[in-house]
Amino acid sequence: MKLKNYICGQWVEGSGKGQILYNAVNGSEIATLSSEGINLDECLQYARQKGGPALRKMTFQERGRMIKALAIHLTEIKAKYYPLSYKTGATKTDSWIDIDGGIGTLFAYSSLRRKLPNQTFCTDGDLAPLSKGNTFIGHHILTPKKGVAIHINAFNFPVWGMLEKISVNLLAGVPAIVKPASISSYLAEAVFRDIISSGILPEGSLQLICGSARDLLNYVNFQDVVTFTGSASTGKVLRSHPRILEESVPLNMETDSLNCSVLGRDAKPGTADFDIFIKEVHREMTAKCGQKCTAIRRVIVPEEYLQDVQISLGQRLQKTVIGDPHLEEVRMGALAGITQLNEVKEKVAVLSKYSSIAYGDLDTVHALGDNTKGGAFMSPILMINEKPFENILTHEVEAFGPVSTIMPYKNLSDAIQISQLGKGSLVSSIITSDKYIASEFVSEAGSHHGRILILNEKCAKESTGHGSPMPLLVHGGPGRAGGGEEMGGLRGIKHYMQRTAIQGSPDMITAVTQQFQAGSEVKESDVHLFRKHFEELEVGDQWITAKHTVTETDITNFANLSGDHFYAHMDVTSLEGTIFTGRVAHGYYILSKAAGMFVDAKKGPVLLNYGLDECRFIKPVYPGATIGVRLTVKEKIDQEKRTEEDVAKGIVKWHVDVYDETGESVAIANILTMVKKKIDA
Repeated sequence: MKLKNYICGQWVEGSGKGQILYNAVNGSEIATLSSEGINLDECLQYARQKGGPALRKMTFQERGRMIKALAIHLTEIKAKYYPLSYKTGATKTDSWIDIDGGIGTLFAYSSLRRKLPNQTFCTDGDLAPLSKGNTFIGHHILTPKKGVAIHINAFNFPVWGMLEKISVNLLAGVPAIVKPASISSYLAEAVFRDIISSGILPEGSLQLICGSARDLLNYVNFQDVVTFTGSASTGKVLRSHPRILEESVPLNMETDSLNCSVLGRDAKPGTADFDIFIKEVHREMTAKCGQKCTAIRRVIVPEEYLQDVQISLGQRLQKTVIGDPHLEEVRMGALAGITQLNEVKEKVAVLSKYSSIAYGDLDTVHALGDNTKGGAFMSPILMINEKPFENILTHEVEAFGPVSTIMPYKNLSDAIQISQLGKGSLVSSIITSDKYIASEFVSEAGSHHGRILILNEKCAKESTGHGSPMPLLVHGGPGRAGGGEEMGGLRGIKHYMQRTAIQGSPDMITAVTQQFQAGSEVKESDVHLFRKHFEELEVGDQWITAKHTVTETDITNFANLSGDHFYAHMDVTSLEGTIFTGRVAHGYYILSKAAGMFVDAKKGPVLLNYGLDECRFIKPVYPGATIGVRLTVKEKIDQEKRTEEDVAKGIVKWHVDVYDETGESVAIANILTMVKKKIDA
């Protein structure tokens, strides 16, 4: 079988014999692949001219629903990918992380549409007032780049690596070219085929290159984004590519790093936290046969616990069944191929010059299964480096397999310094129930790690673990780890969007952003805005309420109702030395009274109060002051129906401006209501 490339809307075979791909479990030939003969410049042009415009026309809501539909589609057929995944050497659990984890990321990013407007772009951050009279203001907006996301992925997670990246660029509105690592590309290609055949994505929004990327980077420009996951050495080559430098092309790198896990001194042998530590290190050594960019390579423990850790880990490793991933009892499969196996052995040989092997044998491994003779199996290797400040190879050389090194520390300061000797990692973890130890480690070690897991008995059962990046948190790290970041919730889409500062009058900024800005023109309505359906409301529509004069009785009644008897509201004799000149109305009374003034009580399109985003009490309100409310439509956020029976609706964000008899604002807030649509679409 020869894998094909999906290029310019067609499945195309590369020319020549191509590279042979092998089954990691038994060494049999699976497929060949090649990208020779393909015009990669045309691929980029096709994405820019076909896929980009189609995605940019879609709103965030539409893109989010598209990603959700894709996630549902892949969920329905995901079982077909497991047999292929086993050929990469992955166990059932490893495959679940890769396949279900990748689909889960699609779901996570599709749900983020609810935090975004029903527009093709979004604002970023807060309004910037630029003039005394508020006639000149500024804001930031994010618009999709008019280029292509080029994803050069690693071999260890062919499904998750692809899906977690495209979920972000698709939500941002940018097409992608996916270049999976060759050795496991047969699994990525199978999933990709189903993505394309589903017809869910616009044509041109995704393309696939199986084989070498060849001269692809020669044709990138400043609107493109290149992402890379893999070795630090390859990352350096990409970073220095002439075209990347000439065009200032963003390069988001996530490279293998020497991640560490620290055992807190309070987690003594025999405690639950000690057992959790042993279990976590064992899992990170054996999951995916240690072929994880987040795997624990350095095990940092108090010097007095070193022997206990060595014995406990050795006993747990001894019970690990290695072999054919098809077998239920197998807990560790094979490396991705013989080439990877040889590379790991070479690195262990280098490390063993200064660190002793406490468990495992490079030349002996028992692999369970009848058909494992030609497979890339190896024993887990646990090493000891008793002088981590002197024998620094442990902090420089990574064996990308089931290999970890234990090293001792004298005090927490030493542990922090040892963790930093890796010169930047994707993740570190500390197992402790001591709040001081946790706080000190995070504050002092945080500069060198992209993520820190604080693990103990209280969260262990629900923790996703040291090695699991999460869609809503950043994945990446400084220094050796590449200096990039992926995912991170809404932070992720910003890598594929251009942040632009816009300046102008409040009217113009309102028109551009489709968010009401204070000081812009309003359209006062003759009909109460709560009587209008979602489609009938427009940004800038305003309702002016009747007025109310605040009395001391109002203040006393609210105090009795709320239980808030703060002295400034109730005791005029206690105001000396304060900023108040008399009994002051509760801020929440002002806000509550404002709601009573602007709400239309009769049943209508407004279904419910959805929440309060912002609230500020600007000026004290004393008895005798007369307040009124300016209620303005600030923003509209469309919502899709979840079921056929669901009510068609949207969220309206209102700007509530409470002012006094002088015309000055005394309180401002943004409230949200759920508003029914006129047409049950």
